[in-house]
Amino acid sequence: MNRPLPFDPIARAAELWEDRIGPAGTMAAVTGLMRVQQIIQSAVDGSLRPHGLTFARYEALVLLTFARNSRLPMRVMGERLQLHPTSVTNIVDRLERDGLVKRVPHPTDRRTTLVEITDDGRARREAATAAVTGIDFGMTGLTERQVEQLTDLLTKVRRSAGDFSE
Repeated sequence: MNRPLPFDPIARAAELWEDRIGPAGTMAAVTGLMRVQQIIQSAVDGSLRPHGLTFARYEALVLLTFARNSRLPMRVMGERLQLHPTSVTNIVDRLERDGLVKRVPHPTDRRTTLVEITDDGRARREAATAAVTGIDFGMTGLTERQVEQLTDLLTKVRRSAGDFSE
């Protein structure tokens, strides 16, 4: 969407919801959150596209960069990225095809395959990180304190939904 609307459609929907259905606070919050997700996704995708990455592939490269030996079992990648094993396989297949990771045998467990980031993968991750941080991951319009508050609120929702247990 190129032109902003002359009114806030979510606020208008909340007014109508309030009049016709009932309390609209949660509906407006969820609808706003979904719209912000679209806005952020578009910004992040746009910044990663020139680097030949999707956000999922970028996250995998970052995860491998954070790993102690720059390698992890695919199962662990799925757990940490909170993805189905098939999705992890697809991500790794694409990254491997692009020369950004390689599969290596586990030194002590023949049943386990490790995924290791390559030098090209490190360079691509570094350039992509500059791109996404250059646009603040699409999080415009908020102060640093507001971003912290938002993160705290979203963490509460995630925790109560069972996303993690700590």
